[in-house]
Parts: sequence; C-alpha cells; structure tokens
Amino acid sequence: PSPKSFQPNGASEEALRCEIEELKRKDLALDQEIAQLLSEGYSLEELDKHISLLHEYNEIKDAGQMLLGKLAVIRGVTTKQLYPEYDLELSD
Repeated sequence: PSPKSFQPNGASEEALRCEIEELKRKDLALDQEIAQLLSEGYSLEELDKHISLLHEYNEIKDAGQMLLGKLAVIRGVTTKQLYPEYDLELSD
C-alpha cells in the first residue's frame, strides 16, 4: 500500500479534490490552447498528425540516446564526449 492509504480519510479526500481541481485546470488550459490553434487555421487532423510525429521523434531520440549511452560505457567515456564525434549538438 502507498503512504497515501495510511492518511486519515479526510486528508486523502482533500488531496484527491486538489488533484481533481488541478486536472480540471490543465484540461481547461489544453482546451484553450487547442481553440487558439484552431483559430489560427490548424485542423484537428493536422494537430493529431503533429502529435503523432512528435511521439515518433521522441521514441527515435530515446533509442539514439540509449545507443549513445551504451557506446559511451563500452568506450569508457561520457555520452557528452561522443557528441562531437557524431556531429551532434548538446541540444539534440
């Protein structure tokens, strides 16, 4: 059981209420951001495509970082030291 399960019922309920309110605020902020993008001429399909491409990019980047990390361990250097060798920027 998590530490929250040992909290008094009132404290746990209050924490849940706060979490729900925070999620509602985030939902509203995202709805407003989507409305702004739609007003700028973007379509939902286009936004979905961009999100899908960002997920794919992040998965590929994570795989590349993992490979660089393994290579760094094999060579006994830091990942940062490999970046110039592969013409990568630290912001990549």
